[in-house]
Amino acid sequence: MKNNRFFALLALQPLFIGCFGGCDVYQAASSGANYLSIMSWNVQALFDGHDDGFEYEEYRDGSGWNTEKYTARLNRIAQGINAIGEHSPDVIAFIEVENRAVLEKLNSDFLSKERYKALYFAGNAGYSLGIGVLSKIPFEKTILHSINVDGEVIPRPVVEIWFEHGGQRLVLFVCHWKSKLGGEEATEKLRREAAKIVIRRQRELAAQFLNMPVVVAGDLNENYDEFYRCSAARICAIMPDDPEAARRSGYTLPEQEDENAAADLETLPERLPQDFFIVSNEKPPVSAFFDSQEGIFYSPWGNELQGGSYFYDGGWETIDHFFLNGAFFDKTGIEFDSCFIVDCEPFVNSKGEPDRYNPRTGAGLSDHLPLVLRLSL
Repeated sequence: MKNNRFFALLALQPLFIGCFGGCDVYQAASSGANYLSIMSWNVQALFDGHDDGFEYEEYRDGSGWNTEKYTARLNRIAQGINAIGEHSPDVIAFIEVENRAVLEKLNSDFLSKERYKALYFAGNAGYSLGIGVLSKIPFEKTILHSINVDGEVIPRPVVEIWFEHGGQRLVLFVCHWKSKLGGEEATEKLRREAAKIVIRRQRELAAQFLNMPVVVAGDLNENYDEFYRCSAARICAIMPDDPEAARRSGYTLPEQEDENAAADLETLPERLPQDFFIVSNEKPPVSAFFDSQEGIFYSPWGNELQGGSYFYDGGWETIDHFFLNGAFFDKTGIEFDSCFIVDCEPFVNSKGEPDRYNPRTGAGLSDHLPLVLRLSL
């Protein structure tokens, strides 16, 4: 079945508009007494200056990598974060950090003094890079979820962090899902397994707490409109609230099933435990086409966020994310305020694209742009 809505959306590639000459525009949108801000940033292979044998080839002693380059890179990363404004993000989720010591050095030696009080690092033994979190707000608790698929541990775990701020609780999931290296279809299963963990925890939290705010952040290696980009050819870890997406995944509402009775799909697929996010454009997020009430999130992409955070093969991608559940839109407690891309210098180059770090020359910052989520208390 062909739905013209799918392919019309494929053609809508929003223009990316950069902001140059400093990050002053973000100072007004940063944190403060009545706000909480969270930054999510893939810093692109932030290795330390020691060769432990697990580094990427270009970050080893034999390739010219050394402590001086590492230290200079930390300084440049800190300059970027400090440039965001006096009220820098309250929480920073870093993707692709080698170890806890990297976070400690960045925080103690390069970021503004007395800034981040809480620190957390998570990574699986034997793998190169993990997830790090710096926070001005103490952690109430942290939970680590390893992902096992067919007896194999996926390199990057899912991090769950609880905060209490201004008398309100918030649960943050920080993720780095499997990349598409090895084939988009072949790796989709691993991204869906990671999504399934978050959905399971969201279900458990909803059963224990009324309207617990849940944020999912990180590099998910999947666009918010991935289903359209693959021409509706497969179930993705991120699915739109769309009749064809619901039908293909087996979660279609009965009335939609009747409406699409003449579709070119001969039978509905077998319903399996939900292992994909459902993305809604509504505030609060609700589904018009899925009969599941689990894993429904609001995404700022296509709404507050336009363009992309990662530039690949001549085009923008939206693989860095914030997903928010309905608790941020009920006009009580912590509420969604805004979200933006940090697309100014030194994060972008003269073309307005992410200023990718080059370990050989020491130039650049990262191949991803940070996202900042602003919440009101």
